[in-house]
Amino acid sequence: MADCIFCKIVAGEIPAKVVFEDEAVLAFEDLNPQAPEHVLVIPKKHIATLNDLSAEDAPVIGAMSRAAARIAHDRGFAEIGYRTVMNCNEHGGQTVYHIHMHVLAGRALSWPPG
Repeated sequence: MADCIFCKIVAGEIPAKVVFEDEAVLAFEDLNPQAPEHVLVIPKKHIATLNDLSAEDAPVIGAMSRAAARIAHDRGFAEIGYRTVMNCNEHGGQTVYHIHMHVLAGRALSWPPG
């Protein structure tokens, strides 16, 4: 999508601090971190919300989860723990309409969230 900020990051039109990339996903540091470690994992394909996933898109969720686990391992917080979050639509807290997984770590995270 031409006006999607995450699509522009995937295309290299907007810079980002990339921490992981493969053929399906791109992961980069969040510009407004909510924890000492805050990475966003996005599919390279534009999918606006979780509600827009098709059966053919199901593997991308697995790719995003595998990327989150690898990032946690590579950055050294896999064993102590981390949280992954995907928000959907306005009341779910989604602000960029391109699905993305937040990977949060580096401090004890409380429950329930916000």
